Amino acid sequence: MKIIYLSLGMVSLGLGILGIPLPILPTTPFLLLAIACFARSSKRFEKWLYNTKLYQTYVADFRETKSIAKERKKRIIIQIYVLMGISIFFAPILWVKIGLFCLTIFITYYLFKVIPDKD
Repeated sequence: MKIIYLSLGMVSLGLGILGIPLPILPTTPFLLLAIACFARSSKRFEKWLYNTKLYQTYVADFRETKSIAKERKKRIIIQIYVLMGISIFFAPILWVKIGLFCLTIFITYYLFKVIPDKD
């Protein structure tokens, strides 16, 4: 079972890293999943991930307080709008463009209405 959790943790970590430049992949949930998998498979990898700048930047604040600072939210949404705008512009199919636009609206709603602001 440890091998399965370790493998799933590695895949989640990889997807989380890919999610940094790609707005369609959510970085924080994948990194949270990686931490959970490493906790069940390898304390060494769990400790390593806790000490990385990646964890400190994308996960630590949210995991500890269940909130995100307003300034961080603004930076996140600007990145999402820029990258999704580029994706929508270059998408060859109208339905893909509409889907990406709807996803952008959902992400905006979720980020600003569901996740509380950090005080």
